[in-house]
Amino acid sequence: MPRVPRPRTRRSVALATLPTALLTLILAGTNPGTAAPAAAAPAPVSPARADVRQGPHPATRPHTFDTGPARDVLRRLLPRHAGQFTLVPDTSAEADTFTVSGTPGAVTVRGSTGATLLTGVGWYLQHIAGADIGWPGDSIGMLPATLPGVPAPVTRSARVPHRYALNDTDDGYSGPYRTFEEHQRQIDLLALHGVNEVFVQTGAEYPYYRALQRFGYSAGELRKWIPAPGHQSWWLLQNLSGFGGPVTERLMRERADLGARIADQLRGLGMTPVLPGYFGTVPPGFAARHQGATTVAQGDWAGFDRPDWLDPASPVFGDLAAAYYDEQRAVFGDSAMYRMSPLHEGGRTGSVDVRAAAGAIQRALWAAHPGALWAVLGWQDDPTKELLAGVDTSKLLILDGLSDRYNRLDREARWGGTPYAMGTIYNFGGHTTIGANTSVWTDRFRAWRDKPDSALRGTAYLPEATGTNPAAFDLFTDLAWEPGPVDQRKWFADFAARRYGRPDAHAAAAWEELRKGPYSTSSGLWSESQDSLFTARPSLTATGAAHWSPKSMRYQADSVRRALDQLLAVPPALRSSSAYRFDLVDTARQALANHSRVLLPKIRAAYEAKDLTRLRQLTAQWRDGERKLDAVTGSDPHFLLGRWLAAARSHGADRAEQDRYEYDARSILSVWGRRSTSEGGFLHDYANREWSGLVSELYAARWDRYFASLEEALVKRAAPEAIDWHAFEEAWARRTTRHPSSPSGDPHALAAAVAAVLPKAGA
Repeated sequence: MPRVPRPRTRRSVALATLPTALLTLILAGTNPGTAAPAAAAPAPVSPARADVRQGPHPATRPHTFDTGPARDVLRRLLPRHAGQFTLVPDTSAEADTFTVSGTPGAVTVRGSTGATLLTGVGWYLQHIAGADIGWPGDSIGMLPATLPGVPAPVTRSARVPHRYALNDTDDGYSGPYRTFEEHQRQIDLLALHGVNEVFVQTGAEYPYYRALQRFGYSAGELRKWIPAPGHQSWWLLQNLSGFGGPVTERLMRERADLGARIADQLRGLGMTPVLPGYFGTVPPGFAARHQGATTVAQGDWAGFDRPDWLDPASPVFGDLAAAYYDEQRAVFGDSAMYRMSPLHEGGRTGSVDVRAAAGAIQRALWAAHPGALWAVLGWQDDPTKELLAGVDTSKLLILDGLSDRYNRLDREARWGGTPYAMGTIYNFGGHTTIGANTSVWTDRFRAWRDKPDSALRGTAYLPEATGTNPAAFDLFTDLAWEPGPVDQRKWFADFAARRYGRPDAHAAAAWEELRKGPYSTSSGLWSESQDSLFTARPSLTATGAAHWSPKSMRYQADSVRRALDQLLAVPPALRSSSAYRFDLVDTARQALANHSRVLLPKIRAAYEAKDLTRLRQLTAQWRDGERKLDAVTGSDPHFLLGRWLAAARSHGADRAEQDRYEYDARSILSVWGRRSTSEGGFLHDYANREWSGLVSELYAARWDRYFASLEEALVKRAAPEAIDWHAFEEAWARRTTRHPSSPSGDPHALAAAVAAVLPKAGA
């Protein structure tokens, strides 16, 4: 892969090639003739150099700012119309405020930051121009040559100061091998939709790699400890280590360069790059190498041995944290916000005083970044009362991942008034299923924000993977900018009109069906919809693909079936946009997926009745559905296994490294990890998705094998063959077969073929 240009604003990652001791001297400004401190007892790291860039801080406002980065975004997103916008810095305005005005062909947007200017452009496109730039799909090709004027100036301000985006798992499930241009597109869309704080995970392994070499670990030891990119999200969460490696130093440098560019892209727009903080993760044997250090074995996570936790009360913790933040600063610069979740999903405290540990973690953060905000995930029992008692909670923000999942929530009582952001995780593992608890969002956001003792200070867009559900993305990010209640019926009608560039009765009817169905699920147990049985490990009693997903339909399936018919009836003049094509393919895919839940019980009944003829008829229908599913998803670029695999292979310097990264990319979709993880941890198929290539090569092949065993059992009047599914899936993950990276086929014709074989709604 071509090397990404290094940021010019800070020390180049090329310093990584220097010996550790010499690098330490350079960073500290020490005379090379002075002996370097021993690795086991490093000296305190010097302050950041003056040329290292600082991320925007909520408490500070610039006198002015460069609108160039925002203009560059417009040229990328609206190449034919960018010149019709005038972007004006308005630092006298309230924070997070924009004003839109103008005449036809001359639209003026004033705003308090570059990102807020873009949010104003997004508002204009949505409410005045009637166009959508979604995630994914857009209708900008339907815009007129001259953009419409604004009848009267409109000013909007964000209702909350924090609009955070990206789950800790996003890099792993959305694409660990993405290019800068793909990350840049993501940032452009987040700015357009009003987000101002973005988690930056790419390259986060590099500060660990550099800092721990100061503490007695060799480069080779650390390369084996750090997982391949697809699994690094969970290493940063202290859940696992090593899987898919070893990684190369070249790859780590490239990823660090990429992460630095991402952070700079955010800063250029006045957005906050949220960087991973240090809370005590260490490799094996740390305590044995450092006298006085106390580590706590973290036990098992889904079949993986977790990395050890260094007690933050240990004297060496402050030194290691300082080294980590110094190495991070050298590449990524400074920020005002850092992301940490100690003891995530079952971490063990041992004899550690959690209150004291939390205080030590915050002090170490502030020693490097005075006053920085600590962002912690609200998930399961975290953050605990003990953790909250040990920190200055005015400098903590809880990203609530359960806001829309359960009922009877009182976040102020639960967290003692600690500031929090209402979040949503409507997608787990990158499932292609559509839907979300959107009515819960609209009701709770307003009610929670307006309650007398409210500690609500933000929104947190936290799907485990992004880029799968444009309606959910649009609606959730709108919450922070809407001055009044959101009328869902009207919102979805307006979305349908701008999504395809013109109002249309069929489009409106389709999205009303989707609103009433998959986008009106309720809270109580789940925040996402059910997944497909086509992607499930074969069984006559299968109820879902992922162990942790809903086991039954969460809405009336007929709503999606009717939506498909309506989308197919959208007139040809509105079918040219990428938004329409994506939605049509996605809806056809979902209608087929829902039908798998109708077919499987019939197949089971035929088998139990020992009706071989009926069994063969029904399994033939199942196979035909899989073929149609593979074909229709193959007509849109967002549903291609080939793109996912090609991206992974592009990062390998030779065949062995390419194969290793392809295994990383394949395994996260299938076995996830080793046998103990896949089976004992129930993680196989956690990240299932209905993609062309994945359906045909893994899921259909798996069901073919199973159906053949059922037929043989009936013929021989014997029990079905016991199949080692993990071995089957692991063999697939080790393959290096190639798949198309470009779509093929007519989406409308292929979606119509899907509709033709599905029962009509209500039938």
